[in-house]
Amino acid sequence: MSLKESIMSRLEQFIAADSTGYRKKCLDLFIKVKEFTVSQIHDLLSEDYQVTRNEVASMIGYIQSKVGILKSHKESYKTPTVYTVKDEYVALIDSCLKAVRVV
Repeated sequence: MSLKESIMSRLEQFIAADSTGYRKKCLDLFIKVKEFTVSQIHDLLSEDYQVTRNEVASMIGYIQSKVGILKSHKESYKTPTVYTVKDEYVALIDSCLKAVRVV
């Protein structure tokens, strides 16, 4: 199994387990804007969903470490971490979002 196939499989499982819809919305935001902090994602998601900052931080950490489609950058220890979608996975994320139905 290639790396892209493995990531696609993990991404499909992640989206399929989305019972609230905010996982899909989060990924959609990353496709459109490409770069966020946890606070920025939380502010956008909390407009439509009842979600805590800790839930958002946990979800973004999972997407980065387990799914493998995000990279992080921190200017200094005083600044928040900025998460960016890896360019090579934008089309893959988009196709997964269209193909996988949320349960």
